Amino acid sequence: MPETPAVQNISGVLGWLDFAVLGGALFVLFLIAYITGRKEKDTNDFFLGGRRIPWIVACLSFVATEVSAVTVVGVPATAYGENWNYIQFSVGSAAARVFVAFIFIPIFYKYSCTSIYEFLKHRFGSETQYSGSAFFFVMRLLASGVRLYAACGAISILLGWTLAQSLILFTAVSIVFIAFGGIKAVVWTGAYEALFFYAAGLAVIGYLLFHIHGGLAEAWHTAASAGKVNAFNMTLSLSNTTTFWGAVLNAFFVGLVVFGTDQELVQRLLTVKTRKASQKTILATIAAALPMPLIYLSVGTLLFVFYQQNPSHAPVTPEQTKNVLSQFARDTLPMGLKGLVLAAVILASIDSPLSSLTTSFVTDIYRPLIKKAASERHYLWVSRFGIVGFGGILAAVAWKCQSVPNVLWFAFQVFGVTGGSLLGIFLLGILTKRKAGYGNITAMTFSAALCGVLLYAIQLHILPLDWTWLIALGTASTFVIGYWLGSPGENEPAGPA
Repeated sequence: MPETPAVQNISGVLGWLDFAVLGGALFVLFLIAYITGRKEKDTNDFFLGGRRIPWIVACLSFVATEVSAVTVVGVPATAYGENWNYIQFSVGSAAARVFVAFIFIPIFYKYSCTSIYEFLKHRFGSETQYSGSAFFFVMRLLASGVRLYAACGAISILLGWTLAQSLILFTAVSIVFIAFGGIKAVVWTGAYEALFFYAAGLAVIGYLLFHIHGGLAEAWHTAASAGKVNAFNMTLSLSNTTTFWGAVLNAFFVGLVVFGTDQELVQRLLTVKTRKASQKTILATIAAALPMPLIYLSVGTLLFVFYQQNPSHAPVTPEQTKNVLSQFARDTLPMGLKGLVLAAVILASIDSPLSSLTTSFVTDIYRPLIKKAASERHYLWVSRFGIVGFGGILAAVAWKCQSVPNVLWFAFQVFGVTGGSLLGIFLLGILTKRKAGYGNITAMTFSAALCGVLLYAIQLHILPLDWTWLIALGTASTFVIGYWLGSPGENEPAGPA
């Protein structure tokens, strides 16, 4: 098929309109942060926004945090190189949100948690709280490092910068932005970012449909013939990542981890006033989040069709395939749309995990272990310095991610190794009355080590098991070992311990 005449290679040159779009997007971002983030009086304001955030704003911010650069950059690459099997994860994810809404959130409001690991202290004691917070640090730093790498890698392609330049600049911007406004700035700007991600994805879809010969009908025919729109794989297999059963189970457990035991996402749910408002927030994300993967899967599929019709522009190396949307934006999109995609990726690179990492550090580690009776002003300044420290660590982790072939699946694998340990202990505390202390630490450590060994064996093709089952195994082993090493709680019959 001849190449579409309308396609022009503009050699990655940013025009005045691109800079105007980018400048306008960033101006609105910092204006929102300034207006909403002023007058931080204490850590309750800095970490929870005084619980005065409207639920719809918290909902959109939740969605923006959930998807981030891994969706904007990683999902189109997955759809381009594979198919739509990723959408299967949405089924398990929706079920996890319902579970969290009615099982986890009431507990967090009952104990008025600032950090959700305070629940572990109330339920089991300080040892479990510290361990839970430590596991969160490891899991969140690794996962967010992957997200930051995905964003900065795309920015490097669009602007012609080195990865180091992108990391330094946007880590610095994130530190200043979050250290100033705390969670209020993060939540309000997150809502704005979610709307921007929707707009950028839809704009790229519109451009692609207009420039694909034959329009939507031809795009569907080409994609379907190549198996690119296959969504559900109903076969039964323990060694296939793309089966419906493995994807739903993995997404359900990953969803329980990130929506119920990860301070990064849960912190947004705790910024609203009441338990009912928090439950409404996470249930609303089911409808608000689903369009995002659909949009960016569509982008990836349409890019496949576009490059089938225009093979001279197609990616030819694994690195180009991994960053197919960024390459397309740089080389093909016209002025204005190029700036829109660049702005979306840059907004995704302003990393909000700095707030949740600092919240857990100050609440779970610094306040109880290092300085117990300081003023709120002191803790506020420690929080801001903590943001600087975690920003540097995140940049270092992102730098080490350069050898990752697919950032989307790697992010899930990180949760598979460490997430089950956290989830198993939270479920032990919520669903039983078992008492435990150091036994919980043993259970969490053993399960994480077990999942790490299993993942290594899977990658070497020694074990015929897919990594999507790891988080379920880690959760089950943590729960069982923690229960066995614990002692009976109130009104609980004596068990094997």
